[in-house]
Amino acid sequence: MALSSLQPLRRKNFALIWTAALVSNVGSWMQTVAVGALVTEATGKSAWTGIVAAAAFIPIGIFSPVGGALADRVDRRRYFIGTTIGETFFAALLALAVATGHAEPWLVTVLVFLGGCLTSLGIPAYQAIIPELVPQEELLAAMSLGAAQYNFGRVIGPALAGVVILAGSYSLVFAVNAASFGAVIVALLFSRFAERPHNPEQTSLRAQIAEGARAAMAEPGCRLAIILIGITALLISPFIALIPAVAINLLHEGAKGTSVLVTAQGIGAVVGALALTPLALRYGRRRVIVADLAFVLPLTIILYAAAPSLWTAAAALVAVGAAYIGVLSGLMTVVQLRAPNELRARILSVYMVSLGVVYPIGAVIQGKLGDEFGLRTVVIVAAVAFAGIIIVLLGTGAQRRRVLEEASPAVAAEPEPSVPVALA
Repeated sequence: MALSSLQPLRRKNFALIWTAALVSNVGSWMQTVAVGALVTEATGKSAWTGIVAAAAFIPIGIFSPVGGALADRVDRRRYFIGTTIGETFFAALLALAVATGHAEPWLVTVLVFLGGCLTSLGIPAYQAIIPELVPQEELLAAMSLGAAQYNFGRVIGPALAGVVILAGSYSLVFAVNAASFGAVIVALLFSRFAERPHNPEQTSLRAQIAEGARAAMAEPGCRLAIILIGITALLISPFIALIPAVAINLLHEGAKGTSVLVTAQGIGAVVGALALTPLALRYGRRRVIVADLAFVLPLTIILYAAAPSLWTAAAALVAVGAAYIGVLSGLMTVVQLRAPNELRARILSVYMVSLGVVYPIGAVIQGKLGDEFGLRTVVIVAAVAFAGIIIVLLGTGAQRRRVLEEASPAVAAEPEPSVPVALA
């Protein structure tokens, strides 16, 4: 059981793309830490920290539905290669801007936003490819490994970024990120897998996007996962964007502190991702998700916000990372298993819209309120509110909770004959 999370790595194509994504995510996390530290040091404002983090996520709410519709009507591998090349271009522009002394916060924010546009167009294709790489019974483990890979990057990237930043070169961090996208392009070129047929009808993009949105809202498990990730994004997820503000403005530890905290969260997330499948097999997916949402995640966020020093905050963030990745991976798996193949990328894009639209709003609001009332107070109040909402939402409907069990092999192996497109 302990090795159940590692089974998809036996699949050659999955292992190839997983490894390449790890390399790319190391570069992406280097850039995330560097951008946050750069604008925070330049402005001294938590609000700017939230703004530049929001710039990377706002495009998800705007362009993910377009990316999902395109990924359901074209060759997903070629399409994802194209969006990755675009990400490389904007990362290189950011490195050039910083190297030439044009690192004004507004310009950094614009370039981060443009890179985020390409990311948001490509994410649905990447997510829709994963079920083509592993058998259905290994999909939960593949999703957990995807989360672990993402957070291995969170562990390694900030540490490398800290070394490079302390050496005085933000531009090198951004150049390394641009180069790291090459690993994904190479992996996609060398991978071999046959895509299942998806949406051969070439209807308009608008019609395809609308169909995906209706299907997502009509399917009970997908609908609940989208609602839950939206609540999480508003009240909990902003802690990620505000890590530089906590390290620099609250704990007075500078860029080094930012790297330590981001790395701590990544360590916890890796542990949580690898533990998720064994926990789900032993206790059930629903119990694990509900416990994470209602109790573990808000409690660990409160401990983090109340931490008086860098190292106590880092210890708390290890626990936060484990709980947070359990929520994200669990809800994403529900959507992956419930969405039909021909609509999967579009339904996943709706899920990403819920995260991508609400998270930057929450980050900007909490950053602004943190400047006015104190960051500790704002984060703790948000965590308490989150716990109360989740307890009311999931504690008052057994039928509502049951749809979170869709990730179990018995349910997942029984496909639904059709998905209505009218609102339930």
